[in-house]
Amino acid sequence: MTIPEINHNPAWTLAVPLASVLILLLSWLAPGLPGLVPLLVVGLGGSVIASVHHAEVIAHRVGEPFGTIVLALAVTVIEVALIVSMMLSGGEATSALARDTVFAAVMIILNGIIGLSLLAGGRRHHEQGFGLKGVSAGLATLTVIVMFTLVLPNYATSVSGPAFTSSQLIFIAIATLVLFGGFTFIQTVRHREYFLPADDDGGGNPDEHAEPPTNREALASLGMLLVALVAVVLSAKGISPSIEYLLDVLGAPAATLGILIAGIVLLPEGVAAVRAAIHNRLQTSLNLAIGSAIASIGLTVPTVAVLSLAMGWPLVLGLDDKSMLLLVMTLFVASLSLRTGRTNILLGLVHLVMFAAYLFLSFVP
Repeated sequence: MTIPEINHNPAWTLAVPLASVLILLLSWLAPGLPGLVPLLVVGLGGSVIASVHHAEVIAHRVGEPFGTIVLALAVTVIEVALIVSMMLSGGEATSALARDTVFAAVMIILNGIIGLSLLAGGRRHHEQGFGLKGVSAGLATLTVIVMFTLVLPNYATSVSGPAFTSSQLIFIAIATLVLFGGFTFIQTVRHREYFLPADDDGGGNPDEHAEPPTNREALASLGMLLVALVAVVLSAKGISPSIEYLLDVLGAPAATLGILIAGIVLLPEGVAAVRAAIHNRLQTSLNLAIGSAIASIGLTVPTVAVLSLAMGWPLVLGLDDKSMLLLVMTLFVASLSLRTGRTNILLGLVHLVMFAAYLFLSFVP
């Protein structure tokens, strides 16, 4: 069979992120310009689409699971930078922002992204398979990190309230880094085979059989991926005053800001995961989803812990009772729905219903 030639970086994939950057520059130079917010929204959406494309180009070049790690780490680093910048500008009033954003990221990933991936993939392929060893390792690591950071603060007795003492915070920060590092080592070195997609029956993505991109194309995609992700975050930050005003008008709880931050930042990963599932690459979807959740907490918590200790600010990490119940139910259902190595549309529907309940109860607590 002749291997098809393909232009891995068509003109639009380069033009869209650059256009988003120009829109950002315009918003800084003329902040009161009419119609600026819709332009930022368009730039944000275009950057999300471009970032997914460039992440897939990189994944095609370096192979799995390195391709999913590139996108997960890039998005997580920018998410951390956004949280830190908002904490620095907001001071002690943002002591719960990291908790709200991390919790939102976990719920969006485990229920929203995985649920939509299972539903979309199952609808097209009826039943899909994946490697149990890699998913089980990821869920075990994620469960410990989540319980350490979002639940344990409520039960530690050295201080009252949903927070750690300084020494406890240092220990938890180190523990999450160790678990994140251990999972990354297993995923990329020691047991990489656990995370490799199983051979399909020819119904996968036809691009996988195309000539892989050259090093030059992959490096260009890496650069444009970073540009697109930065454009996503800065565009989100540019429209955040309008979002906060809308939330005030609607009377939404303060925690919904964390949901919006996590949702916008996770858009590229979500689109990439669902597309992989549709192309019968569910292993790639799960690698991206679970790896992103681990990276989100494993990098965010240590960073904000250092910032909190350096600035002398309180850091609220413990969830309220309702959120803890939703979190525990999510982890329990994920361990059931991903325990056999085969999925169907019902499992995706279950996760999406839990995600809908999370969103509804966030606005109507």
